[in-house]
Amino acid sequence: MAKRDFYEILGVGKNATEAEIKKAYRKLAMKYHPDRNPDSKETEEKFKEVKEAYEMLSNEDKRAAYDRFGHAGVDPNAAGGGMGGAGFSDAFGDIFGEIFGGGRRGGGGPQVYRGADLKYTLEISLEQAAHGFDTEIRVPSWENCDTCHGSGAKPGTKPRTCQTCGGNGAVRMQQGFFSVQQTCPTCHGTGKEITDPCTVCDGVGRIRKNKTLQVKIPAGIDDGMRIRSSGNGEPGVNGGPPGDLYVEIHLKPHGIFQRDGEDLHCELTIPFTTAALGGELEVPTLSGKGEITIPEGTQTGKTFRLRGKGIRGVRSSYPGDLYCHVAVETPVRLSEDQKKILRQFETSLSQGGEKHSPKSESWTDRVKSFFS
Repeated sequence: MAKRDFYEILGVGKNATEAEIKKAYRKLAMKYHPDRNPDSKETEEKFKEVKEAYEMLSNEDKRAAYDRFGHAGVDPNAAGGGMGGAGFSDAFGDIFGEIFGGGRRGGGGPQVYRGADLKYTLEISLEQAAHGFDTEIRVPSWENCDTCHGSGAKPGTKPRTCQTCGGNGAVRMQQGFFSVQQTCPTCHGTGKEITDPCTVCDGVGRIRKNKTLQVKIPAGIDDGMRIRSSGNGEPGVNGGPPGDLYVEIHLKPHGIFQRDGEDLHCELTIPFTTAALGGELEVPTLSGKGEITIPEGTQTGKTFRLRGKGIRGVRSSYPGDLYCHVAVETPVRLSEDQKKILRQFETSLSQGGEKHSPKSESWTDRVKSFFS
């Protein structure tokens, strides 16, 4: 089958510049790369076709021969063996980095990496989360070594250009079909070798210290939320940008309230006399005291809602509600006189029949029905 025109494969004109050809190749190679299209023979063949076209057109001599004689002017075996010179390797190295991530390179120099992100866990109270506050935290950081001034070399000496990578910070490894660019194992991407390291920082050029940061905790923040402090993570490598610091919020358990989003819940313990006779009770809220009217005959499990007494979330316009769940308290350690009074009271209740204990009568009827 006749081969397609190389310019047509890359989608460029015959007067395309070297940069335009490289740009077109990188775009198509990213699209048809086998690692992005596993188990696809069609895209694999297209990737090989694009590779061959770029290999020919990125080489000045091969391109001239192709322009003059077509496919007959170039060696038909050139595309099958090797990688076709530095042009293809450079372009493919860029593509490999974009597919699999990693550092970037500029001007053939050492690889540049963004610093790692850091996490700091901050434990705060429910009141602090509800109202917000400003605080200071101390986090570990790196600073240039005062002894070697960041060079990593012992005073009086200097780092030398890495003999393995020639100062590029990366080396190319041939792995079957592909030429893979990897971080230099000798200089670890710096492009420099330190033969006599600084004794203070062990050749790193930096020492670990603690720094104090101001952090603003917004009102309404919830457990597990994070606040980003840009640029306060680990420093970058070879001039790369620093990472970020993430302050993760953890709420301490509260003695009264449980938080559910913007709502608060609490258990309201009341004496059985108040539950039977009714009355007014004061309840705590995050903004002061509240008051609840307890109606006569209130049972355990009854819930009272105080609107707007919850927490206003970070992205909310209105606060949530406070839910008070009633728990009727049974008296303990009664005296003989108190027990006598209660027995008299119990007798009077039984004489009144179902009207005093509707739930108890209903429960008794269900139990009888179950065993009958």
